[in-house]
Amino acid sequence: MDTQTSPDITSRDRAQSWFYSDEVKDHFFHPRNFMTDDMVAAYRDASMGMVGSPACGDMMKVWIVVDPNTTQITDLKWQTFGCASAIASTSMMSAIVTENGGMTLDRARQLRPQDIMERLGGLPNRKIHCSVLGDKALRAAINDFYRRTNQHEKIEIEHGRIIDPVLKVTDKDIEEAVLDGAITLEAVQAKTKVGTGDPSCIPEVEQLIRFYREKFFGADQA
Repeated sequence: MDTQTSPDITSRDRAQSWFYSDEVKDHFFHPRNFMTDDMVAAYRDASMGMVGSPACGDMMKVWIVVDPNTTQITDLKWQTFGCASAIASTSMMSAIVTENGGMTLDRARQLRPQDIMERLGGLPNRKIHCSVLGDKALRAAINDFYRRTNQHEKIEIEHGRIIDPVLKVTDKDIEEAVLDGAITLEAVQAKTKVGTGDPSCIPEVEQLIRFYREKFFGADQA
């Protein structure tokens, strides 16, 4: 199939189509560092992070083994309930983190979805949010390592700045909504209810939506 002219996936109603790079397809069909069920027991002492929920759709678990002397991640395994983009993104994340002897914990914390997407050769815009799961689960696993080793001062909790003080909607909530494909105020409100509690925050919400659209999708698409 010529992936330059024919989509890899087309929805049943043919309203949406997605093209995947060869790198994405390679990591989907041949995922690196995937945790099989028979391996779980061997990693019971490894640090583990989890994000998402199977009840909501995508869920990600990441296990890491860390050299306490160098703080390098010498091994990483993962499991997910997710789509092709989530699987490929996490596979690539695992390869990046463990290559060349393994990233240090500090360097791994700096890994972002954009780094993963660049190595994959890009993802369809509607699938960019799938690349977020892996690095979030990785950061949760790093926190678990510091928790297990009683280095609580190094645990980093991802907080968000409150935008809607009535409904307690944060900038992180808005970022997640945009990553999930909500690129208009109405779409973000449908996901978060932001601005329905305090309409005075709507101008700031619209500014954040524009910022995150450009950050994750490039040129403004609204």
